[in-house]
Amino acid sequence: MRLHALRGAISVEHDDADEILARTTELMHELLDRNALRPDDVVSCIFTATPDLKAAFPAAAARQMGFDQVPLMCAVEIDVPGALPKIIRVMAHYHSADEDHRASHVYLGRAKALRRDLDSAQ
Repeated sequence: MRLHALRGAISVEHDDADEILARTTELMHELLDRNALRPDDVVSCIFTATPDLKAAFPAAAARQMGFDQVPLMCAVEIDVPGALPKIIRVMAHYHSADEDHRASHVYLGRAKALRRDLDSAQ
């Protein structure tokens, strides 16, 4: 088994708890689907949100999806001038027994601009 790290991000239009949770759920479902994972395969997740998103913890969406045994942490993204606003990011660590496995990173909405270099992320 090899440990992998998987990145993803999604944009949110409003600092609204329901929207933050819905968009985080969308991001996590896409990460799981593209990488043929289940919550039980995930070792840990670190979520960040830009400083303009304060209405909810993104990790709460993962908990509602069945990540109840996975260590989750939220943090505030560095407030860099000119950075994209209203973005939720995640780094998920997971094991794969497939020697040829390659992580399929996911960037959705306006967050696609963060990693135009990754064809697999779009």
